[in-house]
Amino acid sequence: MAARRLGGSSWQQVVSLSRRCCLPGGRRERYRCSSSSTALGKTVDNSEVTQEEIVLPRKKTWDKLAVLQTLASTVKRDPTAAHYMFQDDPFLIPRNAASARLFALSKESGRNAAKYIIKQFPQYFDKTFAEPNVPCLMPETLTPQIEGVSEEALKERIHLRRVKESVDLFDQLVQAGTPISLETTNSLLDLLCFCGDGEATPEKEEEEKEDLEEPGVNASEQKAPRRRFQRGSQSPGWREDNNAERIFKIMPERNAHSYCTMIRGMVKHGASAKAYDMYIDLLNERHKADVHTFNALITAVPYLKEKFVERWELAKVFLNHMVQQEVQPNLLTFNSLLKTLRRCGGVGRSMSLLAIKEMEALDIEPSLATYDHLLFILYRGVDLGSSGVISEVLDDVEKRSFTPQDPDDAKFFTTAMQACCDLKDIKLAYRLNKAMEKGDNWKFLDMDRLNAYWSKFFSLLCMMEQIDVVLKWYKEMCPSLFYPTPKNILDLLQALDTANHLEVIPSVWEDMKQLGFNRRYDLLEEILSLMSREQHPEETQLAFAKCAEDIKAVHEQTGREQAPLEWTGSALGSVVLLFSRAGRTQDAWNMMERFQQINRIPTDQVMDEFLNCAKQTNNPDEAIKLVKLAASLGLPSSQRLKSRTEEEFELSEKQKKTLESIKSDSDSSDSDSDSDSDRDRDRDCD
Repeated sequence: MAARRLGGSSWQQVVSLSRRCCLPGGRRERYRCSSSSTALGKTVDNSEVTQEEIVLPRKKTWDKLAVLQTLASTVKRDPTAAHYMFQDDPFLIPRNAASARLFALSKESGRNAAKYIIKQFPQYFDKTFAEPNVPCLMPETLTPQIEGVSEEALKERIHLRRVKESVDLFDQLVQAGTPISLETTNSLLDLLCFCGDGEATPEKEEEEKEDLEEPGVNASEQKAPRRRFQRGSQSPGWREDNNAERIFKIMPERNAHSYCTMIRGMVKHGASAKAYDMYIDLLNERHKADVHTFNALITAVPYLKEKFVERWELAKVFLNHMVQQEVQPNLLTFNSLLKTLRRCGGVGRSMSLLAIKEMEALDIEPSLATYDHLLFILYRGVDLGSSGVISEVLDDVEKRSFTPQDPDDAKFFTTAMQACCDLKDIKLAYRLNKAMEKGDNWKFLDMDRLNAYWSKFFSLLCMMEQIDVVLKWYKEMCPSLFYPTPKNILDLLQALDTANHLEVIPSVWEDMKQLGFNRRYDLLEEILSLMSREQHPEETQLAFAKCAEDIKAVHEQTGREQAPLEWTGSALGSVVLLFSRAGRTQDAWNMMERFQQINRIPTDQVMDEFLNCAKQTNNPDEAIKLVKLAASLGLPSSQRLKSRTEEEFELSEKQKKTLESIKSDSDSSDSDSDSDSDRDRDRDCD
C-alpha cells in the first residue's frame, strides 16, 4: 500500500532520502523534486517539468518535561476533590477555610521544625547513603569544616549564615590584630543587615515580612505614618549600637557597598531616619548608591515625612539623585515609587500615571505589583460608576503570562477582584478570572489569597448573575478551589430567594453542615425564614421538615465544648410551621410547648398553621391543646381558635366539655376584668 501511494517508489528509497536529509550540524538541505516522477502515477514530458522546492525543518529538541506537560494538559480539575495541598492525608482534609489555613500552617511548621532539627543536631544525620542517590534530596552540609581563628573560617561561617559565630570570630580576629579584607567585612555586614542581629531562620524572615508589610491605608494612616517609624524613633528590629553599627564604625576603610548595605538594612528593620542620615554620610564621602539602595530609600519616604506634598518632594529628590549619579532605574524602582504614592493622597493619584508613562519611555514592562499599586491609587479616587482604569489594566494583563519579580505581585488578583466587586461589574470579573488562569498566573495565589479571591468572585456572581450560572460555578468551585465563607452562604441563600429556587436549600444545608456553619445564628435564622415563608409542594415541604429536624437537633446538641443553642421566637415559629406543613403534628406540638419555656408568644400564622395541620390529620385533641395554650398565654386569638375548633372538627361530648371549660375560664377572666373596670369607674366618679 505504501509503495502504491508513493507512485511505485520503494520504502527503502524514502528512508534513504530521509537519512541524507538529516545532515550533521543542523543544516537544512534543499532538494528539487521533479514532477516527471511517478508521484501522480503519470509520466510527463521533460519539457513540461517544473521544479518544486522541499524545505526540511530543523531537528526538534524536546524539553525534558515535555511528556509530563502534555499528559498534564489532558487532565482536568476534579471539582469534587479538595485542593492538591491536602491530598497527602485524606483523613485530615479540612472542612472550611479556617481548617485549611491551619492545615497549611501546620505543614509549613513541620518543615521548619525538620530544618531546625537537622541544623541544630547535624551529628544525627551523617548517613548520606541512599539508593538511588539523588544529591538534591540529600541534607546540606551545615557544619563548619574549617577550625581555628582565620579569615577563611569567618568566610565559611558567613556563608552558612551563622550570625553569632561570625560576629564572635570577627571580634577575635580584631582583638588578635589580624587584618580582615574589606570584602569579607562587607559580607559580614550583608549578613547582619539581612538577619538583624539574629539567626537567619524561615520563621524570622516570614515574621519580619509580615511586620513590614503595608496594611490597608485608611484615613488615620493617611494623616500620619505609624508611630514606631516616625523620625527619631527606633524599631525593635534595629537596636541602638547593634553589631552592624559597631562593626561599621570600627572599619578602617569603607566603600559604597558598606554604606549601601547599612542603608538597606536600616530600612528593612524600620530605622528609616537613621537610613536617611546614613545616605547623607554616603554623599559626603562622595560615594554613589546603587539602584537597590535608592529603591529602599524611596520605600522609606512615607516614614520620613508626614505631609503628602513633602513625601512626593523627597521622592523626587531621590529620583534626581539617581539621574545625577547615572543610576539606571529598574522595575523595582518604579514599584517602590508607586508604593510610596499610595500614601500620598491626591498627589499620588496625579503623579502615578506620570510614573507609568516614564516606565514606558524606558521600555520597562510593568509587573503585577505595578498594576496592584496603580489600582489601589486610582480606582478608589475615581467615580465607582466608571471602570475605565481597571479595564485598561486588564487590557495589558490579558496579553501576558507573568513571572514573579516583586514580592507584592501576589496581591494583584485579590485587589483587582475586590475592585470588580466594588464596581459590581461581572464582565470585568470574568476577564480578570480568564487572565488569572492564563499560563502560570494562577501560581500567584497562595492558599489564603486563593480563598479570598474566589470568595469575592462568588459573592459578585450571586449578586449579578442568573441563578443557573451561580449554581454551576458553586458546584465547580467547592471545595476544589475555595471553601465558602458564611457571607458566601448568605449571598447564595439571597440569590436563591431572588430567583425563587428555594428547593435547593436542603442541599445548601448539607454543605453548611459539612463546612461547620450549622451553629451560626445568622445562617440558621435566614435558612429557616426562607423555608417557612411560603407554602411549597409536598416533596419540598418534606425536605424542609427534614432540615428543620436537623436544626432542632443542633439546638439540643450538647458536648464537652458546645453549649446548647438558645431558641429565638422567630426560629421556633419557623420550625413549627415547617413541621405543620409536612403533617408532623406531634413534632409541631412539641415545639409549640417550647414557647412557654422560653417565655415567647407564637404568632397568629404559627397557630393557624398548626390548627390546619391538626385538621388534615383529624386530630381534635391537638387542636384543643392549642386552644388551651393560647388561653394560658392570654392571646386575643384564643376565641377565634376555639370557634374554628368547634366548627371544623367533629368533637365528642368530653372534648366539647373541655372546650366549654376553657371558654368559661376565659369568660370568668373577662367578667373579672369588667368588674374591675366598673370599680375603677365608680372610684373616678367619687
